[in-house]
Amino acid sequence: MTSRAWRVVGSTGFVGSAVTRELRAQGHSVQAVSAPRLSSGARTVHHLLGRAKDLESVIDYLADSFAGADVVVNAAGIATPDGTDQDALVGANAMLPVLILAAAERTGVKRVVHMSSAAVQGKTAFLDETSRTSPFSPYSFSKALGESALQRLASREDRPTNPELVILRATSVQGPDRGTTQRLAAFAASPLCSVAGDGTAHTPVTSIDALAEFTVTVGSHHQSVPQIVLLPWEGATTASILRDAGRRHPIKLPTSLCKAAVASGYFLSGLAKNRWHGAIRRIEVTWFGQNQVPGWGREQGLLPAPKIGELLRAVHAKRG
Repeated sequence: MTSRAWRVVGSTGFVGSAVTRELRAQGHSVQAVSAPRLSSGARTVHHLLGRAKDLESVIDYLADSFAGADVVVNAAGIATPDGTDQDALVGANAMLPVLILAAAERTGVKRVVHMSSAAVQGKTAFLDETSRTSPFSPYSFSKALGESALQRLASREDRPTNPELVILRATSVQGPDRGTTQRLAAFAASPLCSVAGDGTAHTPVTSIDALAEFTVTVGSHHQSVPQIVLLPWEGATTASILRDAGRRHPIKLPTSLCKAAVASGYFLSGLAKNRWHGAIRRIEVTWFGQNQVPGWGREQGLLPAPKIGELLRAVHAKRG
């Protein structure tokens, strides 16, 4: 599917702008599609799909925007792990993807790449490419709901056409100007800089450059792609990202102490209706990391260039 026509929904956002730059750098034809703002009170796949039928005008707008496209990338959504507005999160991260796939089915699109998040699998020991999810926050719930709804749509026997659906699960993506990256750099440069244990645990922290490159690889792959693919590991460990981001060696804390602190944080957050689950999860991943299966990308030898260390060192240098 090389050199085909692409559409990127949400092309001005953090991920969408990076994907658009990568597509143009590789010589692809790409057009931006503005993402409509949606809100939804749906909390189940059944209700979400039922309410999507009332948004025919949005589907028509998207279908018109996709005319002539071979590949559609959905990079839109609300990427705020700490977000608490469930209706807005569901509208952006679950309802919009459903409408995008419905529109793609009407316009001859060959592949839809939906940007999801590894957060849908929660605190699992190993991130993988199965449909198993375990959301732990309003944000991860909305992303998991979106995945489930898309898979339900893609499995229908009465689909008008058959664009291939690929759900790309991004891991902990960092960028030079992203707030989460700035907070990571501040932590790494502070006296609080620390890891659980010896710091050799794998971490899913990765770079926006790797995500953009892998997205284009997935979208342009000439053979079929699994319905769920995971952004490959960039080789970082819990200690290496802190050394790169803060240019100092992290303190090695007892694992038992870190586990107790995280458990206490989740307990207090639970008393506040899970209000701080997203922030606590970031601390947990920073301390403990998270493993992931090699996945389709590694099996196919389609690994993006590892740039997370370079990116974090540049962020540190810019902070001065």
